[in-house]
Amino acid sequence: MKKKKIYAIYKGEELLMIGTIKEIAKYLGIKEKSVLFYQSPAYIKRHEKSRFKNYKVLVELEEENYE
Repeated sequence: MKKKKIYAIYKGEELLMIGTIKEIAKYLGIKEKSVLFYQSPAYIKRHEKSRFKNYKVLVELEEENYE
């Protein structure tokens, strides 16, 4: 059995979607690589210093089993 990683994407305090990287990328209309960047330390550090707190953040939730 393989495990599927599930993520939540937030814009500020608002939950936008829960799903796989592929599902989130399709929902946002961007590349999977771009979605993964929302979780990177560089992206988070860049926006934590900003006075605007309405930036997107990707959070890994859990792994889901599937066949």
